[in-house]
Amino acid sequence: MPEHVHLLISESERGPLSLALQMLKQNVARELRLPEGSPFWLPRYYDFNVPSEAKRVEKLRYIHRNPVRRGLVAKPEDWKWSSFVHYATGTEGVVEIESQWTARKRERMGIVPTVRQSQSPGPSQNPRPVSPKDGETRTGHPQT
Repeated sequence: MPEHVHLLISESERGPLSLALQMLKQNVARELRLPEGSPFWLPRYYDFNVPSEAKRVEKLRYIHRNPVRRGLVAKPEDWKWSSFVHYATGTEGVVEIESQWTARKRERMGIVPTVRQSQSPGPSQNPRPVSPKDGETRTGHPQT
């Protein structure tokens, strides 16, 4: 979407969702190389636990139909940044996602996913969490 993003992700076994999103936001902001004090992301996110396969499908359909409802495209497959075509056909698009097709492709290529950690990563290779601002939690939610 022009002003927000939808992610349907599984929680990491290595750490909390808030840390994963913090790292994602930091890496994207760093890659954009915006002038100091020019934030790209809002200091918050909204999460929703998906308790069942039916709810996962519901949320995925919502995400895929969102650009159509907003009048940005006529059909879900027309939205360049959507995973719709991948889920419908297995075709890789601009947005790389984990699916049964990408897992099978890795298997055919003999690629086994591993977690690598370097011995002494520099700041750009392993960004560290930033301290919360006054009045906010680490994820950016206002403290109540």
